[in-house]
Amino acid sequence: MEIEIATIGGYEEVGRQMTAVRAGDDIVIFDMGLNLSQVLIHDNVETERMHSLDLIDMGAIPDDRIMSQLEGDVQAIVPTHGHLDHIGAISKLAHRYDAPIVASPFTIELVKQQIEGEQKFGVDNDLVKMEAGETMRIGDSGKVDLEFVNVTHSIIDAINPVLHTPEGSVVYGLDKRMDHDPVIGDPIDMKRFREIGREGNGVLCYIEDCTNANKKGRTPSESVARRHLKDALYSMEDYDGGIVATTFSSHISRVTSLVEFAKDIGRQPVLLGRSMEKYSGTAERLDFVDFPDDLGMFGHRKSVDRTFKRIMNEGKENFLPVVTGHQGEPRAMLTRMARGETPYDIQDGDKVVFSARVIPEPTNEGQRYQAEKLLGMQGARIYDDIHVSGHLCQEGHYEMLDALQPQHVIPAHQNMKGFSGYVDLASNQGYTMGRDLHVTRNGNRIQIVD
Repeated sequence: MEIEIATIGGYEEVGRQMTAVRAGDDIVIFDMGLNLSQVLIHDNVETERMHSLDLIDMGAIPDDRIMSQLEGDVQAIVPTHGHLDHIGAISKLAHRYDAPIVASPFTIELVKQQIEGEQKFGVDNDLVKMEAGETMRIGDSGKVDLEFVNVTHSIIDAINPVLHTPEGSVVYGLDKRMDHDPVIGDPIDMKRFREIGREGNGVLCYIEDCTNANKKGRTPSESVARRHLKDALYSMEDYDGGIVATTFSSHISRVTSLVEFAKDIGRQPVLLGRSMEKYSGTAERLDFVDFPDDLGMFGHRKSVDRTFKRIMNEGKENFLPVVTGHQGEPRAMLTRMARGETPYDIQDGDKVVFSARVIPEPTNEGQRYQAEKLLGMQGARIYDDIHVSGHLCQEGHYEMLDALQPQHVIPAHQNMKGFSGYVDLASNQGYTMGRDLHVTRNGNRIQIVD
């Protein structure tokens, strides 16, 4: 059976992920993501109103026109988790394929919301839920199966899909860290990865997220970030001014910790911002988390400003707003607060807790710098980098290669500079560039089995 891999998006940047794997006549697409930084550099862009071709020209979504070169039929579209760089282009591209969207329950719900917000295209693909640990048959040959393996990341309900073929398995390894003590959900299923590496013909190809491949050591568990956050907030227990926290809206484990520790220090937590309300509300509705009954979640600007007025009237010392804007996004809540565009008055000595790192991309770095400067001008005290990454560092990569023992490796989720660390460590494990280690670009095709 011929095995071919099309590296469509996410092989020259962190963002707009999309990969297609062809096994004989059956094709499976993994991820359809957005490169948000390519949108943010334009003012007042509403992607839901834009045509896919315009977004492709902007570099915001994958250029999937290479799909016309693949001989076969798309049998499934499989996003690995609910981050926008993996699902943000589904509403623009999925309607081109007569195939279901197959994902874990939380991811499917987020995909559904993306589709409902789309104003340019009608997306009628079936939405199919599949849990980690389950398998489904792909196509009509009876020889290809799709399996979901549980992984841990900075969003709940993340999986690594595995395509089992007669030639061996193709493991799509974006995005994960090896967390054996997660705050929510099960640990990464390393036992199953080791089994896959030794079943049948083993792992034919491993496509790996290289975000932290240049960083030594291991990525800490989310429980480490939780302890760091607890220590920081408990140290503020006697402070009688304002405390504001921000983190990734999709990071439900981190939001849960913020809510819990706010209560512990005698403050009422409140979640503010559209995406904060969206992700946390969805997680609670699907029973992934049980928030306190009195937790307020507000996304609409008028309701947010009403909440800020209430906080100012009742005393900032009684509340801990958890807001959007950890990357300094121009329209996010914290940026509006920094510019003085909300009723919340940041005063000298107030604490702002960034429970997130800057995504290493020039647009984000510039926006975050500006937001911190504006906050500092108002007298805010910044608590920075209370965070752990959602991606493997070097020791995690070595462990995955040892578990899977893949015949071929394709680095992804970076640019050429970012691939360098992974090329070095894979070379240390006996892989050779151009033979079984394939560094590629967007829009390329790699024939693994003729």
